[in-house]
Amino acid sequence: MEKFNIVNFNSNQGNVDINYLNEKNAEKVINFHKSFPQYKETPLAELKELSKEIGLKNFYVKDESYRFGLNAFKVLGSSYAIGNYIAELLGKDMSELSYEKLISDEIRKKIGDIVFVTATDGNHGRGIAWTANQLKQKSKVFMPKGSSIERLNNIKAENSDADIYEYNYDDCVRLANKYAEENNGILVQDTSWEGYEKIPKSIMQGYMTLAYETYQDLKAKNELPTHIFIQAGVGALASSITGFFSNMMKDNPPTIVIVEPNKANCLYRTALENDGKLHNVTGDMDSIMAGLCCGEPITVGWEILAKYVKYFISVDDIYAAHGMRLLGNPLKDDKKVISGESGAVTSGVVHKLMTDKNLEKYKKEIGLDKNSVILCFSTEGDTDKERYRKIVWDGEYQSL
Repeated sequence: MEKFNIVNFNSNQGNVDINYLNEKNAEKVINFHKSFPQYKETPLAELKELSKEIGLKNFYVKDESYRFGLNAFKVLGSSYAIGNYIAELLGKDMSELSYEKLISDEIRKKIGDIVFVTATDGNHGRGIAWTANQLKQKSKVFMPKGSSIERLNNIKAENSDADIYEYNYDDCVRLANKYAEENNGILVQDTSWEGYEKIPKSIMQGYMTLAYETYQDLKAKNELPTHIFIQAGVGALASSITGFFSNMMKDNPPTIVIVEPNKANCLYRTALENDGKLHNVTGDMDSIMAGLCCGEPITVGWEILAKYVKYFISVDDIYAAHGMRLLGNPLKDDKKVISGESGAVTSGVVHKLMTDKNLEKYKKEIGLDKNSVILCFSTEGDTDKERYRKIVWDGEYQSL
């Protein structure tokens, strides 16, 4: 049987500040994003037929493949963090800055030339490059070995200086940080460490746009989630979603489940040890879930996860492939979702939990049944089209 590992987590985490992920700040973030001409709310797919078939009350998937025409959600964090950085340079609040003001010659003259630097497997770097290009600024992007050439070319298409290096993701983060320090660049990274926390928090706030859209849609349907499954790399998105929904649903909080690849499961390992320390993963981390192949947890996010997350799951690649095929081939009137490897793994896990007899004890432990309303986030579309077709069309990764 394919590997499915789970931790029922109970920490002794005390008070945790999640106020920066509250509704007031979410409104500020989404108003900033709405000022972009590319903004359009991404669809929330309601999979009613699938829910009936597998024994759930309902199953929702937020489809981020439509975000700003970039086929992934990452630009939300990138653009907000860069906007926030520029606002601080100008001594302004983010509520005073819109897209039109940011791209104006007046702002450009005030802030001068900036090089925004980052490490990425593709989606985050594309968001940085796109934002910098919109602002007529420069970007420098470091990509780990094994990164998709298509994703590299998409970043280069935004006038970015980008290359693939013979290092893993976390080493590329260190390279990017070194480059920024030596070349007066600004590191915009979605992970954190001691002394580097402000920009990662801004990125987490930027991600609230997709959380806020989803919450408002579900609230209008009078069907808030009982369970949220969130995939994680370093854990920035997972921390953002967890903090936001924990704020918004204080009286009836959902069960939150984090999902990672077995080959890059730093949050799972940290939860498993539960010794107050962060536990990293090293080496190549060659999962097909490239966007989740990160070995070092986000420090500012872990305390949120430790406080509010109930389960951490670590799985093999076939769960991601299963989710891709599942979402790309909907039942009857269910909406089709083109979801990439990192975007589909949570849906694959939910479906397997509900249908695989070998996982029945975990289904019961998590509390999945006919009264459950599931929320997943498809964070990317087919950002690597060749791999997507090999998996969905040709049937790669059906078994180990």
